Amino acid sequence: MRIVILGCGRTGAALARMMAAEGHKVTLIEWNNDSLERLGGKFSGAVIPGNGLDEDILKKAGIEQADLFAALTEGDNRNLMAAQIAKERFHVPKVVAKVNDPIRAQAYRKRGIYTICYGLIGSAIIRDLAYDRPLGSVEEYNVLPPELED
Repeated sequence: MRIVILGCGRTGAALARMMAAEGHKVTLIEWNNDSLERLGGKFSGAVIPGNGLDEDILKKAGIEQADLFAALTEGDNRNLMAAQIAKERFHVPKVVAKVNDPIRAQAYRKRGIYTICYGLIGSAIIRDLAYDRPLGSVEEYNVLPPELED
């Protein structure tokens, strides 16, 4: 699988390392060289320095042949915009965006962008642990509950 990852924070670096170790062709886009230390010495993928919203940078990273694009920076706006570019401009089959705001995550999910909201998932897991409930799936936890809609 060809994978393009935007952002080399903890999540982006971990995903890049895992997928490269499993034999996938991984290209990471990151503008901050200091963040690349998270990749460690065994990362076998490629790194493209630059802005992941720039179509030329995305093309250099291989977005036109990508099977998966993951936008994993710390900024919701950047992730959502990059995900839209990947999905609508380059027609990447699988596009995922990390979104911290659960309401925006839900809104973009309804528009066809698969979003991951760690705060929502983590909160639901803690709630279920508090009640000694069996843990559910990410899909169950990644949905905005009615009590958070306003």
